[in-house]
Amino acid sequence: MLGKTLTNKHACVGSKPAGVKMAPVALRAPKVTRQGVVRASLKPEAAGAAARAVSTAAAAVEAPVESASAAKLSPVEMWNGNKRLQTQVLPLAQNTIAIRSLDYDRDRFDIEFGLEKGTTYNAYLIFGETHTALVDASHEKFSNLFIATLKQELAAAGRSIDYILELAAAGCSIDYILVSHTEPDHSFLVPAVLDLYPEATVVASKVAIAFLKGLTNRDFKNQAVKGGDKIDLGGGHVMEFVMAPNLHWPDTMFSYDHATGVMYTCDAFGMHYCTEEPFDTDVQAIMPHYRFYYDCLMKPNAKSVTTALRKVADLKYNTLANGHGPILRYNVEQLVTNYRDWSMAVEKGSTQVAVLYAADYGYSDRLSQTLAKGITKAGVKTEMVDVLSVDPQELVGIMAASKGLVLMAPPSGNTEAKRTMAALLSAIKPKTKVIVADSYGGSDEPVDTLVAGLLGVDAQVLGDALRVKEEPTHMLYQAFEEAGTDLAQALTTKEVIARKKAAMCGEVAKALGRISSGLYIVAAAQNNARSGMVASWVSQASFEPLGLTISVAKDRAIESMMQVGDKFVLNCLGEKGADPIMKHFLKRFAAGEDRFQGVEWFPASGNQGPVLKDAIAYMECQVVSRMETPDHWVTYAHVTGGEVMNSDERTAVHRRKVGNYY
Repeated sequence: MLGKTLTNKHACVGSKPAGVKMAPVALRAPKVTRQGVVRASLKPEAAGAAARAVSTAAAAVEAPVESASAAKLSPVEMWNGNKRLQTQVLPLAQNTIAIRSLDYDRDRFDIEFGLEKGTTYNAYLIFGETHTALVDASHEKFSNLFIATLKQELAAAGRSIDYILELAAAGCSIDYILVSHTEPDHSFLVPAVLDLYPEATVVASKVAIAFLKGLTNRDFKNQAVKGGDKIDLGGGHVMEFVMAPNLHWPDTMFSYDHATGVMYTCDAFGMHYCTEEPFDTDVQAIMPHYRFYYDCLMKPNAKSVTTALRKVADLKYNTLANGHGPILRYNVEQLVTNYRDWSMAVEKGSTQVAVLYAADYGYSDRLSQTLAKGITKAGVKTEMVDVLSVDPQELVGIMAASKGLVLMAPPSGNTEAKRTMAALLSAIKPKTKVIVADSYGGSDEPVDTLVAGLLGVDAQVLGDALRVKEEPTHMLYQAFEEAGTDLAQALTTKEVIARKKAAMCGEVAKALGRISSGLYIVAAAQNNARSGMVASWVSQASFEPLGLTISVAKDRAIESMMQVGDKFVLNCLGEKGADPIMKHFLKRFAAGEDRFQGVEWFPASGNQGPVLKDAIAYMECQVVSRMETPDHWVTYAHVTGGEVMNSDERTAVHRRKVGNYY
């Protein structure tokens, strides 16, 4: 049976727009004792109100909310001439609505990685009996749409200016803005909300409030919370806060509503996937995007993921109200288990790299995450450390467990950074392998000075420092990711070779070597960044549509360009000219080095991927799906075009003596 929508003056009014198909929603009552929670959070003089609140809370949870077919869509607004923007409002739980900002056509996210299905920025309104809370806001581009929608929904729920003034006259708090973390895609419009409701109290972690003051350059009412702190919105809506640093910024917190079982997680458990379907109804469709998002943003913080999951283990959440993509409701257990399993697999690694960066400074956050992504691709775990807030003794322990180090240039003259650098130089072990990089923040400590200090304590600095001379491009991010992978491989090469040799006996390895295949070069290009590699294994997989599978090692640079929706070219090598091309693409390239330097190629007419002039044939392909194995991704792609360039020559065959390496 479908339940009721938000009731009386809290109701979310509006009819379903044409063409919007939504799945029905039914919430289970979370098994928590709310009476104790409410009593703990209310003053003694409010005991009578507490009793009423307990009754209201129980009713709110036990009554399932109406079908998501009650969702409303705003008119479409165009941004930059050709990008569609729209807001979607729908009931999420009792006395709770979601405001989703739909960014249909965004094709890149902060340059680092491409988007196939756009993205969303999700915010939420909780209508307590005495207080209203907004959880997060939206991106700058939604300045008009989001604020108009917010005002409309507050008025529809009876929380207009008149209602707020009425509460103020009664001596009640007005309203809260819960800031899960301060990255601008979620917090940019917080100042605009404060302009409308200047008496609102911003609730966030201590670090987030400091960041937000720096971003807004203004003062505002605020309340810094710690893990376990609670705020009572009335009617059983007691918000409990869980600190979840590094998911994926150091200021992140979760907020849990004891009345509804909804946990607000911002970036965690999100994905860049934009459709009008607000929930995770089609887990197969969203899974590639969910995993790609995890690999880019959460995998470098795997330790923080497992820590956060332990902190929320006793909270009976039934919905994960994330900051990007579909809200998780129907497959919560599976998708949380995915995070736990993926993170525990990373944590099992015996090798660790400490990644030191300066939070909220220049491009230090994003470039350090990109380096960390490259490191984790090669099976090495990372520990993300903010040089502006880390305790020196904690840093000493981290360095004792780390075989490698990434050091992003901190702001020069910063007292906290100087203290951290002193602790680092005293704690780093001799021969620790190190990458030093610019942060491009405007006042970076010179990388040459940092390198000299590290060499002075007998650290091993790998190659030249990574310098950033202009706003980072896709090519620069690719170079940083490759540098991270190079560092990880330098730390684990001997271990990996030994493990492969030990994985099978000699006779099995020789037998496996008898499996032969053609020689192919996989080539891809994105935003002026190019990559190519000798394919591990290639096989035709289907006729209609024509499809093939390619196995790509997880630590290959090109893996980042072979996500679902990406396009590439498969170059087929001939018997006569295969050796020099194969040797070229098998050699070790420096991070960011052009793999096509000295190789003649031209862009394919269909997907613009690199076609080698010495190939005897090529096929243009688009990735449809991926299957994970322990050390490779098996990529299934449809063939969309191609050509035979030399019909007289046969395909080169790759024959190995043993099968435990290639």
